[in-house]
Amino acid sequence: MINLLSQCRRWLPVLGLSFVLGTALAEPPTRPAHKPGPAARDAVFSPAYIRDVLQKATKWQLQHPKHSPTDWTNGAFYAGVFAAYETTKSPEILDSLLAMGERMKWQPGRRYDHADDIAICQTYINLYRLRKDRRMIQPTIDTVQKLRTMPGNELAKHNLTWWWCDALFMAPPVLAQLSKTLNDPSYNAFSDSLFKQTYDLLYNPQEHLFARDAGYLIDASGNGKKEANGQKIFWSRGNGWVMGGLVRVLQELPAKHPSRPFYLSLYRQMSERLLALQQADGLWRASLLDPASYPGGEASGSGFDCYALAWGINQGVLPKKTYQPAVEKAWIALTKLVSPEGRVGWVQPIGADPRRNFSEDSWEVYGTGAFLLAGSEVIKLKP
Repeated sequence: MINLLSQCRRWLPVLGLSFVLGTALAEPPTRPAHKPGPAARDAVFSPAYIRDVLQKATKWQLQHPKHSPTDWTNGAFYAGVFAAYETTKSPEILDSLLAMGERMKWQPGRRYDHADDIAICQTYINLYRLRKDRRMIQPTIDTVQKLRTMPGNELAKHNLTWWWCDALFMAPPVLAQLSKTLNDPSYNAFSDSLFKQTYDLLYNPQEHLFARDAGYLIDASGNGKKEANGQKIFWSRGNGWVMGGLVRVLQELPAKHPSRPFYLSLYRQMSERLLALQQADGLWRASLLDPASYPGGEASGSGFDCYALAWGINQGVLPKKTYQPAVEKAWIALTKLVSPEGRVGWVQPIGADPRRNFSEDSWEVYGTGAFLLAGSEVIKLKP
């Protein structure tokens, strides 16, 4: 019996299981789904592997749709799908993007003043840049023009338009893309104004992180929502989305744009903070300052962080020696969250705070989008 237990303990971890007192238990989220073999570390950084896993994850998610394409969730997903197309040059991926745009008649969501409903426009604009068909961006232009000229419900209800931190991924890149595409600096000026209102309200200059919204701010007396360990609540996914938004704004802004130093400074501050908050397995936890309460590594926030930090290395904005080991560790961990058929697991469900349970079987389209974005930058890293 002792020998049998010994053999089980030896071989069950290879199969992704643990053997404790005769009971098989699921491994934590660091269990690899892809097993490239003895040279696993080198294999997951090979261009062939990365292109393969991006196509596999894209295909699986396209075959398992969820939400309207104009929903914010799919705004993030299709941003990743376009990045996967740029990386793989897959005609099937491009066809799926064009078909989605035609099916939606290139329209954003119905709320012209809600950042969630224009996130999909990032993909429309990128496709327009390939095909130069004005139909692809005219509804986006019309919606943003309405936003610029007609105060809406979000401003009336919250006293600012982008009142939650995730909005900084949804909307500012769209305006920066329009500014560059149409050679019209007024879009960037408008975006700068709204972005800085959100920054002034939600950014904590001591922690170098964003609160999710005003409901998570701590008042002067120290009162407000806190984690079980007494720390302020800073959501991994929300801050990951801010990082992704900063990257996508910076890659559109002119080199000498007057606001570029502001965005670069914010990006570097947050990068340094996130580097310190990365956990030993390479992932970030759902709540950044209370990782012990959220032991499972979370795919969507971690994917966006990996994407943003890798971009900084590739652009020479972040020092490679300091950040590349963290990015490599994050990418290795992210690949372990992908099932053999291409499903990205360990994604926190939709919700306004980190306190949502999730598991290996938890998936959402934005988790796949974040993974695709991460891979699209990791493939560009130099050894």
